[in-house]
Amino acid sequence: MKKTIIILTIGLALTGCGNAEQASENRQVEVEEATLPAEEKLLEAEIENNQVQNQEVDTPVNKEDLDLDPSEEINNSAVVQVIAKPADLLVLVNKKNALPANYVPSNLVAPDVPFYFDGDDPKRYLRQEAAMALEELFADATAENIEILGASGYRSYSRQEAIFAANVQRQGEEAARKVSAVAGQSEHQTGLAIDLTSHKVGFDLIEEFGETTEGIWLKENAHKYGFIIRYPKGKEHITGYSYEPWHIRYIGKDIAAEVYKMGLTLEEYFSAYPVNSSNQTGNNNGSEVDSNVLQQPSTTSSTIKIK
Repeated sequence: MKKTIIILTIGLALTGCGNAEQASENRQVEVEEATLPAEEKLLEAEIENNQVQNQEVDTPVNKEDLDLDPSEEINNSAVVQVIAKPADLLVLVNKKNALPANYVPSNLVAPDVPFYFDGDDPKRYLRQEAAMALEELFADATAENIEILGASGYRSYSRQEAIFAANVQRQGEEAARKVSAVAGQSEHQTGLAIDLTSHKVGFDLIEEFGETTEGIWLKENAHKYGFIIRYPKGKEHITGYSYEPWHIRYIGKDIAAEVYKMGLTLEEYFSAYPVNSSNQTGNNNGSEVDSNVLQQPSTTSSTIKIK
């Protein structure tokens, strides 16, 4: 009788351990899912299922069947210009101006700020000037008890291509174009843009971030460090993208302050300061900006016509 009881007790204990381990594994999966931004969860799932294929391309846009939405001002042209000076600090990247497929910033570094994930990953990196500014932003935010985390900085052409393809497969092309950039048309490839998040939104990239203490602080203070909210609310018809309170772009303190003060998008700011015949334009604080930043690249740049 005693032997039987011992055997049953051991069996129950082993079963309990197994259930505990399984529960622990399930909890770990839930935590990982909760701390992975939506676009990353989508991409990883698609890649694991072999539903997204990364392919080598010779031009920034090679899909001739991409129809442009006539309701979006940024898309009212059927020509995408390939940017001649992609390394310019004030490069204008959008649905009309694409980065070369082979462009990789030469001075990418990992800023010393917390990210929602561990380990070394390309999306930790930014161009050096943007990284230094981000460190300053994070230091002051922390001093004011604002808890923000990095989510996604530099992104290669090929990774953006995979993200866009995954979004198209999941949502359809029309919806995907409002929330995701075609490869070559993403600011992340410049190394000057980064997505930020916080625990209050489950470390995700969602509009509700703009209503949190962190999102409000970022909107009101990003310009002090040279960043702007690149895709603000109410400007979707100009930027061509949905409101993204988490996406900031580095353009330097002087111009960021002007853009913030005037409540403009980057597209509006550049239109407000037309290029003159000397290939330079002055703004109201006397600084000069290279004309290739303020207009579509010269005729020496290649173009891609979209049918």
